[in-house]
Order: sequence, then C-alpha cells, then structure tokens
Amino acid sequence: MLTRRHLLTFTAAALAAPLGARRLWAASTLTLGEVQIDTLSDGNLVLPGNFILGGMPQEEMQAIVAKYGLPTDQLTPPCNVTLLRDGTNTVLFDVGAGPDFQPSAGKLMEALEALGLTVEDITHVLFTHGHPDHLWGLLDEFDEPVFPNAEHMIGQTEFDYWTNPDTVAAIGEARTTFAVGAARRLGAIAETVRLLADGEEAVPGVIARLTPGHTPGHLAFEIAGPTPAMVLGDCIGNHHVAFERPEWPSGSDQDPDLAAATRVALFDRLASEGHAIIGYHLPEGGIGRVERAEKGYRYNAGA
Repeated sequence: MLTRRHLLTFTAAALAAPLGARRLWAASTLTLGEVQIDTLSDGNLVLPGNFILGGMPQEEMQAIVAKYGLPTDQLTPPCNVTLLRDGTNTVLFDVGAGPDFQPSAGKLMEALEALGLTVEDITHVLFTHGHPDHLWGLLDEFDEPVFPNAEHMIGQTEFDYWTNPDTVAAIGEARTTFAVGAARRLGAIAETVRLLADGEEAVPGVIARLTPGHTPGHLAFEIAGPTPAMVLGDCIGNHHVAFERPEWPSGSDQDPDLAAATRVALFDRLASEGHAIIGYHLPEGGIGRVERAEKGYRYNAGA
C-alpha cells in the first residue's frame, strides 16, 4: 500500500562499490569482526569561525588553523552520521539535521539510499546529544518519527536537560532555538524513548560513555571488537585545535571548561588504548585514530 511515508522517500537506485577497503559516495567504512560501520554524510554546517574558535589564545590559534589551510571567519565542518550493522541490528548514531536547520545539511536520506537502505530498516537510533545537527532529523513533516521501526535512545541527563522548561531561558540567546527544537522533538518520543546511564549497554557490544561539557549529558558510544572503536559525537569536535590543544575552551561547547577536561582525559585514553574513532565533524568520513604529537595530538584519518 502506498503511504504518505513512501511519498516522502527517495527512490534513486543504490550506488555500486568495489569490494574490500572502500570509500563510497557519502560513506567511509570500518570493519570490527562481524560488525560493519559506515559513516554517512548528512552534508556540512556553515558556521561563523568564532562559534568554534572564540575564546582561544588568538595568535596561537591563528597559526594552528593556518597550518590546516582553514579560514577563521567561516568554517564548514562535515557531518558524519554513523551506521552500525552486526547482522541483526541496524543502528544509527544520531539522525542529522533534517530540513529545518541549514540548507547545506540534512542529506542523510540520500546517503542511506546510496547503501540501499530505507528508513524502515533502522532498528535503533542512539543520540549522542540534542544539538540540531544531531537531533533535528528525528521527525518528518507530520511530526512522526522518520525511522518508524527504531527504538530511540538518549542519555538520561541529556533528555532531562532538553525537556526541562527552564532550559530555554537559561541556555542563552544564541542557542534558544536549539532548546525549543530539542524539546519539541524529544517530546514527540518521550513515551517510548529509552534513557541511558553512563556505562549502560545500549545494544549488544555498544556501551554508553558520559562525555559531558559540549552538552550536559553528552554521550559517546564504545563499540566492542578486535580493536574497539568509539563514536565520539561532538566531545572531540574538530581535527585541528581540538587535537593540538584539547585543553583550550571552545565556543561550541556549552560548558567550555568541562568539555576541555573531558577532551584531555579522552585523548589520553584513546591514544594509549589505540581505539579507532568515528567523529561527527572530522574530515574524510570521520574514521581514524588519535596519535600523540610533540605537543598535543594529531588526527590520522582512515587508520
């Protein structure tokens, strides 16, 4: 039967890809034993530079950003949604921006289509946090969940923060729309959403890790495997100053000091234990590793 959901679904054919290590349109791939991880492009953001770089020591920051060939007035970070398939579960980590945030983002449906997947195939949606580029793709134009068969999960602390009526007044004018949008979307799934605690297993082999500061209840997700991987969300938000100077506060974080402390501890662990990382705003698909540098760390893409 043709439903209104089918009328909203793209119908382009899936794109073919070579076997083995591969880079697909809108996707990079990592295999952990029986688990396959793809990062799917939701497009990119267009941000004023000071949204990320504001509050940093300016002279040294300028030198780091120049080293990476980036401007400081405007940044266009990619948005990488993580897809995990283990033969039983098909899991999305975050759902992208949807159509209501920025025109350069909200491309997740096209990326799913490129892998031959439909919204009905998704069994679980795990949210790292409630910012628009991660959450606003939750609902369709009828305010129904885009992924109708999925169990949705978010951290208890994060859910409580965005659904608290006081958050809109307290968050600051620049983020008021973030709070209004998150409250509406999370309210739509409030009766069915599963709320996660730090250290809780969300799906088999995937553990929630509290990584606060970017938002109060931000979660990363640790994926078991021969070499474990961690879906970072925005606790490590870029490949330049966040790596080279993780102790610096960033304007993108709601609690800059706490976020910096989280980064410092996390980088040390990731570099020491050799985890693969999957970063929402990291380049080249966002899959790579953390390496120690003479001062700070560096991002090794695709490693």
